[in-house]
Amino acid sequence: MQERKYIRWFGELKIKDIPLVGGKNASLGEMYSTLTKKGIIVPNGFAIAADAYWYFLKHNTLDKKIKDLLKNLDSKNVRLLRLAGLKIRELILGGEMPWEMVREIHGAYKELAMRTGEKNLAVAVRSSATAEDLPTASFAGQQETYLNVRGEKELVFAVKKCLASLFTDRAISYREDKGFDHLSIALSVAVQQMVRSDIGTSGVMFTLDTESGFKGVVLINATYGLGEYVVKGRVVPDQFYVFKAGVKNGYKAIISRRLGSKEVQLVYNDKQGTKQLPVPAAEREKYCLSDEDALKLARWGIIIEEHYGRPMDIEWAKDGKTGKMYIVQARSETVKSQEQVNAIETYRLKKKGEILVEGLSIGQRIGTGKVRVIETPKQMQSFKKGEVLVTRITDPDWEPVMRLAGAIVTEQGGKTSHAAIVSRELGTPCVVGAAGARKVLKNQQPVTVSCAEGETGFIYKGILPFSVERTVVKAQKKTRTKIMMNVGDPNGAFALAAIPNDGVGLAREEFIFTDFIKIHPLALVNFDKIKDKEVKEKINKLTVGYKDKKQYCVDKLAEGIGFIAAAFHPNDVIVRLSDFKTNEYATLIGGAEFEPHEENPMLGWRGASRYYDPKYKAGFALECAAIKKAREKWGLKNIIVMIPFCRTPEEGKQVIATMKEFGLERGKDGLKIYVMCEIPSNVILAKEFAKIFDGFSIGSNDLTQLTLGVDRDSSLVAHIYDENNPAVKKLISEVIKVAHKNKCKVGICGQAPSDYPKFAEFLVGERVDSISLNPDTVLKTRQNILAMEKRMFKRTSGAVVMSKAFAFIAFGLLVVASAGYAFEAAKSFLP
Repeated sequence: MQERKYIRWFGELKIKDIPLVGGKNASLGEMYSTLTKKGIIVPNGFAIAADAYWYFLKHNTLDKKIKDLLKNLDSKNVRLLRLAGLKIRELILGGEMPWEMVREIHGAYKELAMRTGEKNLAVAVRSSATAEDLPTASFAGQQETYLNVRGEKELVFAVKKCLASLFTDRAISYREDKGFDHLSIALSVAVQQMVRSDIGTSGVMFTLDTESGFKGVVLINATYGLGEYVVKGRVVPDQFYVFKAGVKNGYKAIISRRLGSKEVQLVYNDKQGTKQLPVPAAEREKYCLSDEDALKLARWGIIIEEHYGRPMDIEWAKDGKTGKMYIVQARSETVKSQEQVNAIETYRLKKKGEILVEGLSIGQRIGTGKVRVIETPKQMQSFKKGEVLVTRITDPDWEPVMRLAGAIVTEQGGKTSHAAIVSRELGTPCVVGAAGARKVLKNQQPVTVSCAEGETGFIYKGILPFSVERTVVKAQKKTRTKIMMNVGDPNGAFALAAIPNDGVGLAREEFIFTDFIKIHPLALVNFDKIKDKEVKEKINKLTVGYKDKKQYCVDKLAEGIGFIAAAFHPNDVIVRLSDFKTNEYATLIGGAEFEPHEENPMLGWRGASRYYDPKYKAGFALECAAIKKAREKWGLKNIIVMIPFCRTPEEGKQVIATMKEFGLERGKDGLKIYVMCEIPSNVILAKEFAKIFDGFSIGSNDLTQLTLGVDRDSSLVAHIYDENNPAVKKLISEVIKVAHKNKCKVGICGQAPSDYPKFAEFLVGERVDSISLNPDTVLKTRQNILAMEKRMFKRTSGAVVMSKAFAFIAFGLLVVASAGYAFEAAKSFLP
């Protein structure tokens, strides 16, 4: 048997072997050796050790030449950087591969072909730097990968090209910026059996949310063909979010899907290498990954993350011939997982302008500058610091310029594309998948790139003013009073979960309807009956892929609720059912046909009164189906349902009966139903409401308005509107007492506690169970309430101690007195 000096099979490697074979190979070996028994399949292969790289340099006397070329290099000087990199790569490619290395590579390739049973075996040849894929630094994509390499001669040449790629422009620039010595890092090479994903699917998976760093989900991107096009951002892939806790508990917890355009795919060339083919239109309009495969990948991602003990960036592939799923790479996620969450920055536009282009937002920041459209790497020399980089796609060669950009816009790519990953690392706002950006945006045109408005990123005309709020997050003691949050936008939920909290006291559905669904529920229920062609066209456009239009509403609403509930799991998330007024419902697509005109919508057909009404009941059924899906299919049992504007206990009973009819039964599977306390009748009849609901949530805005008879939108009587009014406080005090007496929870959702410290002190004194606030006031209000509780309950506890002492003394005197009476009574019986 031939002695091996430079070859290590994956089965012989563990993660501790990074100095020997680099991060990628060590990780592949670790998974192949230890995770196969847990059901994870990794294609076999071998590593060409880093010693081979040093031997190659020594054999060709290249080390001193490379050192001289990199001496005093300015990585910000793009022209000089390109020149130095080119010369070094030419030296390596022109070098001779030592015969000992050639012999071992040929031998290992033949053995791998024999083990796999493939005669003309196709392999992937990837670089694996000895400083690569460390938990705190990402060298991913810095070097080259070669796919569908066949034959011994071609393999040796691919290995040599991998060695040369240690000195690509972006690799040199990255090491310079991170302070790594160029000649202290060696390159190992991974040679791995190819998976036939060229006729299947492939992609990337992160075991956290790449924008917020939230660790409760797995993010999966998928496309047809080889996965390089996902990594390089050549396609907009399909996107899936999977709720980890749900999967662990056996639920099919895919809480979000986004259909990507997937216009092209990368496939095998006839003999060697790869080529690009278009994806047929019919295939583009459906998901390339089944729910079963997405769930399997999520389970594998969780296993890999738990094995390594940190969030992971994983590449996967599905073989189109066998249908088997494989993990082909796994590295530590090195951007969001390394951030110290000691402060939360919130970017806000002070005003909006004309939208020029839009796409998928990366990060949550805003950037401004003049546009610089770059079509080819040769034009990078003209790029100036602070400009907005606009291009089709980026690859690692673009990184030196990306580091100078004020913002980045690419026409292609998704959340796991090269542009997205590098932008996050740099903290640069980036919009990917911005179709037509190169045509619409002109050189030197001033623009504002906003990634601070949810999942959609916008490029606005001109330089718009914006603000940055910095909230310092400190470890805080728990308060007796739960401090919860009001959340409306699901897109921001993952980021908000980083703020210390006790859950969500008010999750509004209205934002989900206006921004996610956009269509009136009854327009979906009665789609075939709609006569307005323009309305039907709008609905068809939004509901592409849905034969059943009703299911579109259920899926989108469930997704929005699911994002919020997953973000704050396992804490309670109180979801308020839709509380649009008729004039607000009418603004949804198709809504005008189903909504009556009311003179005073505030006091009209809203809240509970709609849900059981035959005129809206079919629309309410969709809301119930969405909540049922989130709770029962995804395992989000922390969802509590809240009924708004319920005027009478009888009405409450009708709503509860209607919910049961649609599969949401109070008490079943732990379902709790709360009622909003926002009408004086809710307080006056609190005892009756407490018999049919599990809790109250005080809506101080409407309660104040209806108690004082004030239109809160009228400036003429605005001076009378006051939550601190004794009448309002008396009602609040009363409902808290009645709720507790009847073993019901009671909280408040409104801004009064944060705006008025005295009002907060009043609530704490009344022992309200929870206070729900807007996110920007949570930390400050928590500190204030902590101080209040310390002050108030210290006095209370002192009073309790004194009262107990007095009670003890009184009891002692009573005992003595009783004993004296007994003695006197006994004496009367003595002779």
